[in-house]
Amino acid sequence: MDKFYIREAIRLAKKGIGRTSPNPAVGAVIVKNGRVVGKGWHKKAGSPHAEIEALSCAGRLAKNATLYVNLEPCSHYGRTPPCTDAIIKAGISRVVCSICDPNPLICGVEALQKKGIIVDVGLLAKEATELNEPYLKYINTKRPYILLKIAASLDGRITSPTERWISCEKSRRLVHKMRAEMDAVLVGKGTVIKDDPELTVRLAKGKNPACIILGGNLPSESKLFRADRQVIIATTKEESLNKGEVLVTKAKDGLVDLNDLMDKLGGMGITSILVEGGRRVITSFLKEKLLDRACFFISTKVIGENGLAMTEQLPFSINLSETKIRRIGEDIMVSGKYIH
Repeated sequence: MDKFYIREAIRLAKKGIGRTSPNPAVGAVIVKNGRVVGKGWHKKAGSPHAEIEALSCAGRLAKNATLYVNLEPCSHYGRTPPCTDAIIKAGISRVVCSICDPNPLICGVEALQKKGIIVDVGLLAKEATELNEPYLKYINTKRPYILLKIAASLDGRITSPTERWISCEKSRRLVHKMRAEMDAVLVGKGTVIKDDPELTVRLAKGKNPACIILGGNLPSESKLFRADRQVIIATTKEESLNKGEVLVTKAKDGLVDLNDLMDKLGGMGITSILVEGGRRVITSFLKEKLLDRACFFISTKVIGENGLAMTEQLPFSINLSETKIRRIGEDIMVSGKYIH
């Protein structure tokens, strides 16, 4: 039954995705004598952790019970006190967690074992790792996790001379949900000028991500300035902006050095970015091998030579691993991890 309860903890953790950054998404289940006596998940950064929510729900029934959690409980003071202290105080006798936390400040397993609590680690580790990929990468590298999204026709075109949208409405709703789960969305200045996108989550629930624009000053009437969120203009030199805030990076081939930009954005606490284009931006991220995962929405349209190909010339081929294929309305979504 351990696997069943860990799977439930992962299900609960998913409720917090997009709300907990820079913290991980965590769920917790407390079981005693074969019965669930407490559940909880981390709802947002600064609020009680999943373990505390579950312990509060269980009350006195937590004594001699088993706690299931998808990530190692914290053992240090941050915005909230250590979860290990509360677990010990509640009298939990066993803890089952999927993976250890790479944060060097966290020694939860050791802290619990010192108090005689049995700790088992590794159950459903793959699923737990996938759930918190952005957090795990950020802790290990201090750089944001990068998800590339491309909407393309059957013949690989990302623009159409006759239609604004290439993907179907269901795909667009899913993209808005993806935005709500990320800290920021990134596009090039050309995309903003040509398409004037809002880059919001208006078709889904959640908070609008920050906007990162590669290039110089933008028209002050751009729709992306209308939403209540941070707008960062990444450039290679200081300049006075009509709106938004400037972030100066090193230059590479006359353009923003993406590696330097990732370091700076990581230093600002941005843990995840959805890259949406356009073509030059897509090509640049592929050339620099900065992706962690890619998601392609393939429509049933054939656009032809008047549409823009999704990339410029690449010096090498791109491969994805652990690919998943899913039908989204009239479109096909292909997603997978980028092979470095």
